[in-house]
Amino acid sequence: MPWGKRANLVVHGDDPFNAEPPRAALADEPVTSLDAFYVRNHGPVPEIDPSSWRLRVDGLVERELELSLDELRSRFAQHEEAATLQCAGNRRVGFLSFRDIPGEAPWGPGATGTAVWAGVRLTDLLAAAGIEENADHVAFLGADVSEEPEPPQPFGASLPRHKATAEEVLVAWSMNGEPLPAVHGAPVRLVVPGYIGARSVKWLERITAQAEPSDNFFQAETYRLLPAEADPDAIAPGEGVALGAVAVNAEVLSPDDRATVTPGPLRVSGYAFAGDDRRIVRVDVSTDEGRSWRQADLLGQHGPWTWRLWETEVEVGAETTDIVARAWDSATAAQPESAAPLWNPKGYVNNAWARVAVTVDRPAAGAARTTSPGRRDTA
Repeated sequence: MPWGKRANLVVHGDDPFNAEPPRAALADEPVTSLDAFYVRNHGPVPEIDPSSWRLRVDGLVERELELSLDELRSRFAQHEEAATLQCAGNRRVGFLSFRDIPGEAPWGPGATGTAVWAGVRLTDLLAAAGIEENADHVAFLGADVSEEPEPPQPFGASLPRHKATAEEVLVAWSMNGEPLPAVHGAPVRLVVPGYIGARSVKWLERITAQAEPSDNFFQAETYRLLPAEADPDAIAPGEGVALGAVAVNAEVLSPDDRATVTPGPLRVSGYAFAGDDRRIVRVDVSTDEGRSWRQADLLGQHGPWTWRLWETEVEVGAETTDIVARAWDSATAAQPESAAPLWNPKGYVNNAWARVAVTVDRPAAGAARTTSPGRRDTA
């Protein structure tokens, strides 16, 4: 497996490289290891010499900045933030039983991960440059060039000013205490807690304060929620709704989908996540298609911008076919039951109830259970 990733990742593309870990790699892990963290790229990983790399801050600012990596480290205070990143296409595969989504990778529930990021606050850079009052947006440009637009262009995005100047947004050079890996955006990347992963621009080279959102292809045309009847190949720039904060979502990580279990008590665990400043307040689990529910225990959280791991014990009967989970956030938003009305031509924001299929097998006398009880981790 390239880029130091573990061999059992599910690869959705080799060039550009896109891959996600299996459920088991995320189960009960409050911080995702670097070799299991999902990868979402739109172009080849650029080769960048850190010694010659520069970060430019320009646009509606009083003073343009051009900073080397050493200057970035020495001029500004370093901060650390634990944050979950989640791809807008996470759990897209759940849409495919209703309608196909041509040209889009069938991401499962592993297009998400939590890391401890270190770097400088974006708001400190903007303050040093003197961001002007009429700059309502901040745009970002990476060094990676994608063939998706015509003509090809670097990946870019923008944030509204209120989010760009929030203290949790980092220009990061470290991930889980190690130098940022090349495949995750070295030498520095943007980390935007609570927003879809596409806003956390990798291989960051330019920050521009401006009056309007970015007109980059990936901001203006790609990462936008379209109605089901829309033709994604015929939309105009700016059509649809720009994706930002992640909708409340949850997934079952253990047992695995299509696992074989035995009747009786079974430990079920997973993650739940809500974007921006919302928090997970409840997760329920059902073994009878939602006719009855058992409230799960919410485990310790690594930080206010991370997912919430959860666990519970359910009783598996001979007729159990699925284990279903649903979550609520602190704004009282809840996951909808079905993905059918959520379907859209890009396959974004599938936050329907999580579901894994199981086969119930009654073992012979004296045989061991086929599922592991797992462990509880409250870090």
